[in-house]
Amino acid sequence: MATNNRRSNQDSKRYFDWLDHSSADLVAASLLKEDDRCYDQAAFHCQQAIEKALKAYILLRSGRLYDGHNLTWLCRQAKKYHKGFQQWYDESADLNQCYIETRYPADVDKEIDYKMVQGFYTMAKDMYRFIFEQVDQELERREQAEERISRRK
Repeated sequence: MATNNRRSNQDSKRYFDWLDHSSADLVAASLLKEDDRCYDQAAFHCQQAIEKALKAYILLRSGRLYDGHNLTWLCRQAKKYHKGFQQWYDESADLNQCYIETRYPADVDKEIDYKMVQGFYTMAKDMYRFIFEQVDQELERREQAEERISRRK
């Protein structure tokens, strides 16, 4: 799943860029979920918010930017650094369905109602907060390590 295609070579290697875009996707989802004509787009932005937040976390922890859109797979990669990501496996699998199915017309459309989009939004917001906390803790841990090293010099 982790491939180096043309697009991933152009993507930012800065975790904070990914978090910024993730946050913007959450804002878009929040606005779009209020219009019943835009439930598909709201669900898509929920998926995108989590994909980008997971990539930010993994990038910060591993130094590698992974390509791909499968949230459950990305959760498994993030779990290598924090076991708490396992709690998101089932919900991320549900949200995975919003990557393709919400963007293109189909013979049988995926019906997303208000309750579903609200659930996706709540999950995305909760998972974003969890990821943001993990990023914050990692940065604090690194800062403390740097302080210990500088005191030894």
